[in-house]
Amino acid sequence: MEKQPLDDDETGTQMSEITMPAQEAGSQPGTSEPPARDGWDSKMEYFLAQVGFSVGLGNVWRFPYLCHQNGGGAFLLLYVLLMLVVGIPLFFLELAAGQSIRQGSIGVWKSISPSLAGIGYSSCVVCFFVALYYNVIIGWSLFYLGNSFQYPLPWEQCPEQQNVTVKECEASSPTTYFWYRKALDITDSINETGQFNIYITCCLLAAWTIVCLGMFKGIKTSVKVMYFSSVFPYVVLLCFLIRSLLLDGALEGITHMFYPKLEIWGDIQVWRQAATQVFFALGLGFGSVIAYSSYNPKNNNCHRDAFIVSLINFLTSVLATLVVFAVLGFRAKNMVMACVVSNVEQLSEQFSNGTVALMPKFNYSDPGSVTLEDYREWFRLYGDKVPGSLTDCDLEKEMQKGVEGTGLAFIVFTEAMSLLPGSPFWSALFFLMLLNLGLGTMFGTMEGILAPLTDNFKTLAENKTKFTVFSCVVGFLIGLLFTQRCGNYFVAMFDDYSATLPLIIVVVFETFSVSWVYGADRFLDDIEVMLGWRPYAAYKYMWKYVCLLAMLGLLAASTIRMFIKRPTYMAWNKETASEVFLEYPGWALAVLALLIVFATLPVPLGFIRSKLQSRTKRYSNHTETGQYSAVSTDDKCETPMTEMSELEPRNGTATPVSS
Repeated sequence: MEKQPLDDDETGTQMSEITMPAQEAGSQPGTSEPPARDGWDSKMEYFLAQVGFSVGLGNVWRFPYLCHQNGGGAFLLLYVLLMLVVGIPLFFLELAAGQSIRQGSIGVWKSISPSLAGIGYSSCVVCFFVALYYNVIIGWSLFYLGNSFQYPLPWEQCPEQQNVTVKECEASSPTTYFWYRKALDITDSINETGQFNIYITCCLLAAWTIVCLGMFKGIKTSVKVMYFSSVFPYVVLLCFLIRSLLLDGALEGITHMFYPKLEIWGDIQVWRQAATQVFFALGLGFGSVIAYSSYNPKNNNCHRDAFIVSLINFLTSVLATLVVFAVLGFRAKNMVMACVVSNVEQLSEQFSNGTVALMPKFNYSDPGSVTLEDYREWFRLYGDKVPGSLTDCDLEKEMQKGVEGTGLAFIVFTEAMSLLPGSPFWSALFFLMLLNLGLGTMFGTMEGILAPLTDNFKTLAENKTKFTVFSCVVGFLIGLLFTQRCGNYFVAMFDDYSATLPLIIVVVFETFSVSWVYGADRFLDDIEVMLGWRPYAAYKYMWKYVCLLAMLGLLAASTIRMFIKRPTYMAWNKETASEVFLEYPGWALAVLALLIVFATLPVPLGFIRSKLQSRTKRYSNHTETGQYSAVSTDDKCETPMTEMSELEPRNGTATPVSS
């Protein structure tokens, strides 16, 4: 900010120290300041980094699921509304704050008021939690990528033991079996730890090595990786879209996606899910948006950037959703046609045995030639009159079976790709895309940790490369928790609870700090000085009322839902070969609660520390002013008065003391 920080009984020079451009600070001779702050070499680099961070795995496997489950086109309209009213204003707030102050999240909130420094530390803690499990997902992508270079794919068929199909695979599906048994070798519950999975551990080590190599020289090295990692996913998505549109069932899948069900607007949970998705899609609260923006020149048009990045993010989500629904439509069509063939074969057998007299008009002797429409029409008229277990092969019901997260990427989508000609090529392409999407977000997440800490601790800034390597090593060692056989359950725990509530709390404090503590008008004044024009006055009211109330409502809804419904996780039961929901045991709930507490604790601790420091400083000042000190009467001695008199030749403001 251009103005001084709010009075917190700290030194009045704090703001000038924070906002001074790093180039000036680092260029002063005789100082031991860290090297000049990095900056983007071009606007393209900045866009690649910001888009690479905000566009992540959630765009591919979270947004399509929410759109699928919550009314299709109606959810898209709701999402756009919340993006315009809440998402973009908050995104603009973080961009402007980082660009104006040119610091990471800790420095930004500390410069507004020293008592708010804890907000930045909370962002760092959340980024660390997310980095721990996010890199495990990248490791899973590496594992599947490595297994894609063989034909046939190892998850296309069930394995056999002594010429007998494995029971667990036969009762589920080849892709489900490969995911839970071959990739994860998962236990039946979170209580059963099991040994480390050596394959996933090696993949996790490879993932952290890639991140370390891409980050060890800061944005100068990471941005070179982003030239590929940020662009390649769009090439893959376009290839998948073109290929999937040619598949049988793609049209039905896309129609199912866009069919609007406006009645969902009356469901408060749909609003909560849409707001949460907007919140995470833009990366609000992580500190990464602030860190990337801090490398921009002061006159960069961050207002335009907020709209462009948000638009790219939304269009990417829509593109990914088109691909997912087209592929899922193809998969659903294959499954219902397999259902038709199975039922017609059963019907033909019953007719041969003389148990059925009402035979259909279609050619039941050739089950593969029977169309879905002909079979469903016959089943509607005569299905209940035929003995046996014939079923209605309903494409709509098959499309309504929504799957999200790892289930969508590593089971459902993988199964659909195995049905395509040249399946190893499409599989390798898909998991290479997931790898690059994950790396783009991972670089931003790590920047949200490294930039604030190196900006505020001189020793870390002088040893940034060593600090980066150390952070990656620590991340790998702690990440071994997720490579146990029960590791997938901990990934789900961290994904569901370590970031959601803490990040919402962080953004609530961010919005309140800017709009009420620092002042929305004051903030707009700073942006006007920075950009040369004043943003719309509507931002003032959106920050002060609309965004703040929306975030408080989201926080309340998320908290109430957590207390009303005991937290559960999806487990794999080996005996039944099925997914089941289990309640977290008591110790896991304690871990869950500690994750939330650790992530939010820096906010109150920072406030208390600042108040104690200011109180100690006031007490110290009062003590010093209330004491007498012996002063020599030597004519040559220097006293406060003589110092005042000596100021006259320098500034012409002080008056000599007359005898």
